[in-house]
Amino acid sequence: MSRASVPFRVFRLCTNIAALVVPAAVLTLIAYLLWRGLPAMETRLIFGEADPVQAMLGRVPVWEGLWPACAGTARLVALTVLLAVFPGVGCGLYLAELAPPRQKRCFDAAVDMLAGMPSIVMGLFGFMLILFLRRTLFPGANTGLLLAAGCLALLVLPVLVASTREALNAVPHSLRLSAAALGLTRTQTLFHICLPAAVRGIMGGVVLAMGRAAEDTAVILFTGVVISTGRSGGLLDSFEALPFNIYYTAAQYQDQQELMRGFSAAVLLLGISCLLLGAAHALEAGFRRRWNGRGQ
Repeated sequence: MSRASVPFRVFRLCTNIAALVVPAAVLTLIAYLLWRGLPAMETRLIFGEADPVQAMLGRVPVWEGLWPACAGTARLVALTVLLAVFPGVGCGLYLAELAPPRQKRCFDAAVDMLAGMPSIVMGLFGFMLILFLRRTLFPGANTGLLLAAGCLALLVLPVLVASTREALNAVPHSLRLSAAALGLTRTQTLFHICLPAAVRGIMGGVVLAMGRAAEDTAVILFTGVVISTGRSGGLLDSFEALPFNIYYTAAQYQDQQELMRGFSAAVLLLGISCLLLGAAHALEAGFRRRWNGRGQ
């Protein structure tokens, strides 16, 4: 064995060990959460003493279960995506297809700054916005679901912009040339060729944004989340969410049973995040297979 190969072998061993750290840490975390949370998973954990059907229909409040937090998380994610999809996809479309080089650099810098914004700062921004509105235009303004979704929408905008831009940039140039040869205008090529070709990549970004919105705690901590409301309210009302429920339980639990409920809530949130990330991965893989000639 030559002396030159010794450093390479050491380097390879170190990289192999480093590569094993990430999956080992993830598997250990998941196994621990399942070990602590699965034993407490039961219908009563979700609905308490309330009838499950009546609780899901919103006819009876649920004071001792996680159903309001699950429903609040779903409403928060749906409203966040509804607010963020149009500006996020539109900005990505503009940067990929229409922006001149100077504007593209300015927009890229703004998107990068927004992507690096700590979520706690975004939550404080929403809280200060409510204080400003109270003192100026709307004295009755208060934190609630709409404010939290708006702040989360700003937080996930960079994900949507980047995924849309990359999906459009990945569309083969031959498609654009073929469309031009057939006499299609630039607008027709964009809406009838490029966007349909990039839709899977864009949808992957949307699902990633949903996962990001579902797990954030710092933003909603200042914008209207509470530990117990009993049932879902309106857009301007306070709401429950699984991330805050986990945070509150970890900080304030009184006995072992309450702690186990917190672990069960963490398992539920982990399952939601895994489903969203799995959907994003499937959409992204399908998009790449399609345009690399290995799919349909």
